[in-house]
Amino acid sequence: MDILEEIVAYKRQEIAERQMYVPMHQLWELVRPRLDDETSSMSRRLRQSPTGLIAEFKRKSPSLGWIHQDAKAADITLGYQRGGATAVSILTDTHYFGGYDEFVQQARVAGLSLPVLYKNFIIDEYQLFQAKYCGASAVLLIAACLSKEECTRFVGLARQLKLEVLLELHDERELDYVDAEPDMVGVNNRHLGTFVTDVNQSFLLADRLPAGLCRVSESGLHDARTVKALREAGFSGFLMGEHFMKAADPALALSQFITDLT
Repeated sequence: MDILEEIVAYKRQEIAERQMYVPMHQLWELVRPRLDDETSSMSRRLRQSPTGLIAEFKRKSPSLGWIHQDAKAADITLGYQRGGATAVSILTDTHYFGGYDEFVQQARVAGLSLPVLYKNFIIDEYQLFQAKYCGASAVLLIAACLSKEECTRFVGLARQLKLEVLLELHDERELDYVDAEPDMVGVNNRHLGTFVTDVNQSFLLADRLPAGLCRVSESGLHDARTVKALREAGFSGFLMGEHFMKAADPALALSQFITDLT
């Protein structure tokens, strides 16, 4: 069993346990009043931004362990907002990444107005309702975790919940998942089975992605030259987490990176 298979197996158990405490019908009643909540369009912001940086709040990973264990979601994400991020990604997986849905809620209550990507391993419709309830603007769907039928169904439900979708691919074998018509397509430079990272994945897939779709490069981005080259290759968004979260002051690291970009 590779790392992704292990995560997905654990996630199925986690969702089943959560539904015992908050059944779907109860979660729906919590979500219903929030269907008309206004959230910023992540895809629009990325297209319009001169930098397209999606700054991620990520305390832990399976490959690195704890990155910034004591970091506070509200503090870091508001710092990202002040520092010039285009959008924010918040890890909500608890067991492997040290995240919680409450991190999104805390950031919103503190005044975060940027688009928020709810980043988790979504394998059940229940999780889309969770994302809406906590105040996300968009959700991550990972092709490697889903069948094409599931992906299409989840994209449709996300639209009903007024959530945008960032569909994550890793290689050319997953290109047909784009038929689900997500709002954004991401290329994860990190293989989720082995956690080996190679930024060339984004360059390899650049010409294979639909021209009109908002493109995002994810993982392994550390220097401004690479981001500039990816923008020239047609990418509008650049998801960066570890590079900033490893710094003593993630918001300052973001600001310095933006200075290097411009």
